[in-house]
Amino acid sequence: MPHAHITSWVLGAILFFVALSMYKSGNQKGAKITHMILRVFYLLILATGFMMLFSLSKISLLYVLKAAVGLWIIAIMEFLLMKTGKREPRKVLWIQLIIAFILVLLLGFSLPMGFDWF
Repeated sequence: MPHAHITSWVLGAILFFVALSMYKSGNQKGAKITHMILRVFYLLILATGFMMLFSLSKISLLYVLKAAVGLWIIAIMEFLLMKTGKREPRKVLWIQLIIAFILVLLLGFSLPMGFDWF
């Protein structure tokens, strides 16, 4: 399951940056299509993440915190795309995304399941 989760969030990140660049270049139709595909990947990320979370025999608070930060990242990505499409300021969202991404990586690699799939 970790391979499916990692694959889905890597593809989600690629789609996020593709949609972001399309919104910035003014290609609204292509950006909306890519944005909708990205939303499907959000569901895949959530499904695989929760499947891994509930497959644990003991769920510690740090795993729950990592899941919450992952949800925060998805929400920030969605807000960033919406604000970019509307040409609104988004500096605070970028700062939040960087902080949340660093936090989820630190949690992911420090938890015992972080390196089990190697």
